[in-house]
Amino acid sequence: MSDDPARREPELLTITEAAELLRAPVATLRYWRHLGTGPRSFRLGRRVLYRRDDLQAWVEQQLSRGAAG
Repeated sequence: MSDDPARREPELLTITEAAELLRAPVATLRYWRHLGTGPRSFRLGRRVLYRRDDLQAWVEQQLSRGAAG
């Protein structure tokens, strides 16, 4: 197995794990998902999952919006 970061698969997080990473309540992530304003997520069966890379990109986007306005 290679440790090359370019070849690694994106880490998938549950909504609970994503909420912990963002330090936000799970209910907030569900609300953002409902509004379509939160980080990108997808369903796999019944589970809502988030890619760690998408969460980090979303946080960076929020930081740049805050600096611009």
